[in-house]
Amino acid sequence: MAVAAGNSFASRFGVHIAVLIFVAIWTIPTLGILVSSLRDKNQIIASGWWNSFASSTQTEAGRLPPASAQVEKDGKFVLEGNIFGDGAKRDISAFGVKSATPTQYPAGTTADLGDGVTLQLNADGSFIMHSPKAFEGDRGQRVYYASSAPPKFTTDNYRTVLFSEGIGRSFMNSLTVTIPATVIPILIAAFAAYALAWMRFPGRALLIAVIIGLLVVPLQMSLIPLLKLYNGVGAFFGMPSKTYLGIWLAHTGFG
Repeated sequence: MAVAAGNSFASRFGVHIAVLIFVAIWTIPTLGILVSSLRDKNQIIASGWWNSFASSTQTEAGRLPPASAQVEKDGKFVLEGNIFGDGAKRDISAFGVKSATPTQYPAGTTADLGDGVTLQLNADGSFIMHSPKAFEGDRGQRVYYASSAPPKFTTDNYRTVLFSEGIGRSFMNSLTVTIPATVIPILIAAFAAYALAWMRFPGRALLIAVIIGLLVVPLQMSLIPLLKLYNGVGAFFGMPSKTYLGIWLAHTGFG
């Protein structure tokens, strides 16, 4: 008796552990979406959400000031400033002047660009460019650099969505679609569940197996055939599909 009780406890414990593991696995994507929604948009592009608490490294491009900003010092023409301008400062680890080699020179070193032109780009974004001849042109030298930024969390993504134009109408459309599309399938499923649970009739086991088997069909695979079927039925009965009723019935058919 004690052995049977021990086996029963062990089996229940194993089931509970397995359920917890599956719940954790299913929760990870939701956690990732939540973390990503609070990250800066540039860091979302640069790294995955699992790196959200670490500095993100990305290769960017900037342009130095035009020739009109040059000054002459000790017989050389000089351009200097900060490549970040008034934007957020980041730490630069390397830079280059060609897209093929954006990290050719370590930050703080002086790069020889040819014809006596040199460029020094420091880790804080400050730069100085020397040339024995006057710079020409309305566009400055393009510079590529690898920079790292500390993790940044913001609510700007939510602010953009919640205060965008037409969001109120979108919320009302969502509520108008989701509430009936949830209630109608539940009502229909309740009658079917009662019959399958308490009534005995030929083919009951096969019907249950078919229903359970269809649960593994992804929504993406069944959505288009289902909508085509509904469009055909709607056309037969003269019911337009691009209405709330059509959307409710489409959800009901899948649910």
